[in-house]
Amino acid sequence: MPRKLSHIAPDWWDYTTLDNDLINDAARLSLSDMEQLSRPGFKVVFYDTLEDFYLAEALEYISAWKQATADNPVGICGPIGPTEQLPLVSRLVNELGLSLKHAHFWGMDEWYVDGKEVSTDHPLSFERADRELCFNRISKDLVMPEENLHFPAADVQPYIDSWKDARCAVMQGGQGDIKHWAFNDPLKREGKYADAPPSPEEYRELGTRVVELHPITLAQNARTSGGGNITMVPAQAITVGPKETWQAEKVSIWQAGTHDNPLGQRLTAFMISKGLADSAVPMSLLSDHPNVQFNYYRGGLGTCAVEMH
Repeated sequence: MPRKLSHIAPDWWDYTTLDNDLINDAARLSLSDMEQLSRPGFKVVFYDTLEDFYLAEALEYISAWKQATADNPVGICGPIGPTEQLPLVSRLVNELGLSLKHAHFWGMDEWYVDGKEVSTDHPLSFERADRELCFNRISKDLVMPEENLHFPAADVQPYIDSWKDARCAVMQGGQGDIKHWAFNDPLKREGKYADAPPSPEEYRELGTRVVELHPITLAQNARTSGGGNITMVPAQAITVGPKETWQAEKVSIWQAGTHDNPLGQRLTAFMISKGLADSAVPMSLLSDHPNVQFNYYRGGLGTCAVEMH
């Protein structure tokens, strides 16, 4: 029996093509239920305050970079969304006097317009945000060498090759409304994927690449970064792929209740916990990664109860 059409974008795969029973089971999960989803290889952690939440996220940078030596360069791959941890990272580096000489950083994504990555002059540039919120604030005697900062570009090969230069201790991310990490969105419902989405094995073979973004992702970025002006959000981006993700020793997803809704925060954790990998819900593919941690702000989990506004 063919999968149902998306409820929100019929030309695409997304979580609304799942069986309704699965979606409803996830929607019914209480906070207590969520705390029970941990299993070997998948850990669910809750924080009681936003201060603790973002400090813990920032400390993952510090823990990774403290491991870096000349013989063992170590890095972290980090997101734009959330960004609240980035000024904390720079402050911690400065206060601790932590030299980043042998540390590395990989940005997750960049917008793609007219055949190339956007420049740092673009108001939505991710590289610009990383530099302004974090790296430009680190003392010059501590900041990592420029060649150790890796940002995706239209020519993806240098970025792909950079993953051989250092060990990635952790890949951080948020979770988007369409249940992605980075911009690993569901694919369009066309060609060989007209009747079924790619298998988890096929999707996990994707590396850093230029992607077309799901309409929900465009709307989300307009809401979170552009005051709702969807016309300023590029329709394509360059994103770190599952191939690189599986090179990271740990994948750490941070959910404060800002970048996804109560259903989404439940659905992917439920699918990962139960080993239900489906590329229409890209985040669920992390069920096969050996070390995944979902971090939640307890006050941002919300409920899936109907509430009219």
